[in-house]
Amino acid sequence: MNTYLNLHRILERTRAEGPGLRFCIWTQGCLQRCCGCCNAAMQELRPEILVPVQELCQHLEEACRNFSLEGVTLLGGEPFLQARNLIPVAQCAHSLGLSVMAFSGYELAFLRSGALPGTAELLEHVDVLVDGPYIQDLPDKKRNWVGSENQKFHYLTSFYDAGIETDERFRGIVEMRFEPLEITINGCPKTLSETVF
Repeated sequence: MNTYLNLHRILERTRAEGPGLRFCIWTQGCLQRCCGCCNAAMQELRPEILVPVQELCQHLEEACRNFSLEGVTLLGGEPFLQARNLIPVAQCAHSLGLSVMAFSGYELAFLRSGALPGTAELLEHVDVLVDGPYIQDLPDKKRNWVGSENQKFHYLTSFYDAGIETDERFRGIVEMRFEPLEITINGCPKTLSETVF
């Protein structure tokens, strides 16, 4: 029996969503509904792009063969709402020697409580977790990848250390992609608003 993930978007390679070149998976659906969220289109709990887990793992394996990937980033939306079906993807990433970075609006203690099915097991396959809701009135302009000062990095393995948070190599990367009928932007929204508008 196939299991599916409800995704909003996949990027085979990006340098804007974590350290190094990464395969990035945005899930659809979030219950936090943070004011000012840069991914507001991903909040609604509705079917978007249903992808079989096995197919996503095959896509990741192919991307790993084609590019010098350093890791996988899980974000959204709220990836931990689909934790159970993300476990095989994170396991696949580790089997390929890739790191796994995840972003969640929930704090680590809540994720470890087991209130959401599969979260504890998914965390066993996450190297870095960035947790906490986005708070618009607490913008963080010092650390990479976070939106607000309350959000915390948790190093669950030794793959990375706290040096990545302020490493200038990763500072304020924004990517724009021009596709038929669509322009997509990913990366650090505060940098984009400060430099373009």
